[in-house]
Amino acid sequence: MQFIKTLFWVILAVVLVVFAANNWSPTSVLIWEDVRIDTKLPVLVIGAFLLGFVPLWLIHRTSKWRLSRRIKTLEAAARPTPAPTAATSTAPKTPPAPATQAKPAAAPLDLGKEQITEPTPAVSPVTNDKATGA
Repeated sequence: MQFIKTLFWVILAVVLVVFAANNWSPTSVLIWEDVRIDTKLPVLVIGAFLLGFVPLWLIHRTSKWRLSRRIKTLEAAARPTPAPTAATSTAPKTPPAPATQAKPAAAPLDLGKEQITEPTPAVSPVTNDKATGA
């Protein structure tokens, strides 16, 4: 994903440089009746783009930051807290001894022929309704 993002920004930078090189001509912009600014066309276009992009980008970043803080707070609240210990002694605690008894192995299942039954079908057999006259 990082490669695609980097590729996008490189292509955008190349397009911007080509645009600036082909349109490097002076432009006069009338701000108010008595205020006129003479600038190059690429500076005007890039400035207009940044004027619209930067405020919305800042709003996006702040809302993303605020929501991530809210998610972290909710996750911390949902995390169970450990129960306090009843005895708080200064003596060092010894770890419990490992269990030395092994569980007895289960006896193998040995069924005789008399204990095995025929399986019952899950679906009833198909009947011919035309033959019965129904």
